[in-house]
Amino acid sequence: MPTASSQIASFIARFDPANAKLIRACRSALRKRLPSANELVYDNYNFLAIGYSASERPSDCVFSLACGSNGVSLSFYYGATLPDPDGILLGSGNQNRFVRLPTVATLADPKVERLMRAALAQAKTPMPSTGRGRTIVKSISAKQRPRRAAQR
Repeated sequence: MPTASSQIASFIARFDPANAKLIRACRSALRKRLPSANELVYDNYNFLAIGYSASERPSDCVFSLACGSNGVSLSFYYGATLPDPDGILLGSGNQNRFVRLPTVATLADPKVERLMRAALAQAKTPMPSTGRGRTIVKSISAKQRPRRAAQR
């Protein structure tokens, strides 16, 4: 049985090298910021999604990395309810909003930091204050969109 780490490494390896590097850097930065969060991993049809949750329940997910062939975004599960005075949240759904992450440094941008703090503050289930979260591969779709950008 493959480990979660080896599975995630294989999921990320399907992306072009620049995106793979960005995914690993963003994941590492979020892991450092939220050491007690569980990482819930979904290798879905559209995206590789790595959610950060206080529990093993997807409904407790606060935000996630949404990784596709066109780049990486930080997706806020309840982003539609977040205060966004800087107007940086993208999307128009009833619930989810996101911020594109052209570089890992975007995660440290004060505007993004404020959104992350607000999302954590409004979470129904708070992140544990101590301990180490687990990485759990929740699903792997048999059929997936290409993870590399189309060659021109």
